[in-house]
Amino acid sequence: MTDLIKALEPAQTQHPRIQPGDSVRVHLRIVEGNRERIQVFHGTVIRIGGGGVNTSFTVRRIASHGIGVERTFLLHSPRIEKIEVVRNAKVRRAKLYYMRALTGKATRLKERRF
Repeated sequence: MTDLIKALEPAQTQHPRIQPGDSVRVHLRIVEGNRERIQVFHGTVIRIGGGGVNTSFTVRRIASHGIGVERTFLLHSPRIEKIEVVRNAKVRRAKLYYMRALTGKATRLKERRF
């Protein structure tokens, strides 16, 4: 039965390993009418959910005037052109929902060095 399920799932795309706390740039393919362009969403990964081909991740960034914007992406979506990991952070939680209440310098995370 599991072989049948795996056969029906689409092939997974190759992206770098991302974890909560990472600062990432997600290059997303946007279709406007008959034109197509790449839009970059830069922010911090606050959660990773699901599993296998259904894995999704949420990226949070601060837009103009201090308004927080969160966007959830499917990891293996054909709309995602590429994912760049800009910075790795050291966190002790799997879901960083507490970041929603923080502003300014309090949102900084300590960088993880390898």
